[in-house]
Amino acid sequence: MSMLKELWIFLRARKKAWLWPVFVAMALLGALIVLAQGSAVAPFIYTLF
Repeated sequence: MSMLKELWIFLRARKKAWLWPVFVAMALLGALIVLAQGSAVAPFIYTLF
């Protein structure tokens, strides 16, 4: 949690709020990759790409 707090402080201080959608997209893709490894959801995820 401290890393997220430091990231939040950095982005607010540097006026880089436009980076949040990039981080959210990366987190969602990371979660998608984790779900795709060896789960029953994998065949449905692969059809998206």
